[in-house]
Amino acid sequence: MNEAVSLPPDSLAELAAPDLQRLAARMAQDAFTRLFRLGLEGDDAALQSAVAGIERLSRNWVRAAEGEDARALRLALLVTGIDQWGLAWCQAFGLTAIPGISALLGALRNGLDVAEDARFQQKFAAIGQAECNAIDFKMELRRNIHLALWHAMIACDDRDEALALLAALGGMLTALAKQMPTLGWRLVADALAHIQLRCLSEGAASTELARETNAALFTALRQNLPREISEPMFAHANQAVVAWQRSRRTMH
Repeated sequence: MNEAVSLPPDSLAELAAPDLQRLAARMAQDAFTRLFRLGLEGDDAALQSAVAGIERLSRNWVRAAEGEDARALRLALLVTGIDQWGLAWCQAFGLTAIPGISALLGALRNGLDVAEDARFQQKFAAIGQAECNAIDFKMELRRNIHLALWHAMIACDDRDEALALLAALGGMLTALAKQMPTLGWRLVADALAHIQLRCLSEGAASTELARETNAALFTALRQNLPREISEPMFAHANQAVVAWQRSRRTMH
């Protein structure tokens, strides 16, 4: 496991270029974040209006793709992203459902004819069939999910809540590294590098509890992952941090 390893190609890149994949991940994040906040506020009318608005914008974006397969993949990326945000939040915060998310996911698939639904199902499955498929989407998606949970963890004032989020985030990162033996550790390394950069550039994790849980996260990953995974993973993350520090010195 090193940078010289030749990675398999992304078989979906012809239908969705890397920039578009990353855009899909950000759109999914924006949709989830908006609906989650409205759900917390308890304004059903505003929530329903937001679901309708996000559905409309999403459909317009899907229709803008050239070709039926490309449109099916755009929809599959959005549904995958929104669903994974919802699953991560339910797991981390012990939720059974998130108002608006199920409604949006259902709305995005409503109206598909038999052929369109079959193409959607095919592309939805293709995203998970190979680690390298839609890898730029997966990288952007998982990074933002993990960073959001990390920010929630270090913002906790309550120790029990912070430890619960620590366990959830650590479990997600460990599972990702094990479930994707070729690329999973790279996705985790990317998240760890961004965590370290937030600490260096923004002074994040500055409270005693935040520093404790942040350190515990790194320790847990070292303890729970085999050395053949953890060593290149941490080396990869550290290289990214060193490169950032060098670029800062060059700029100044």
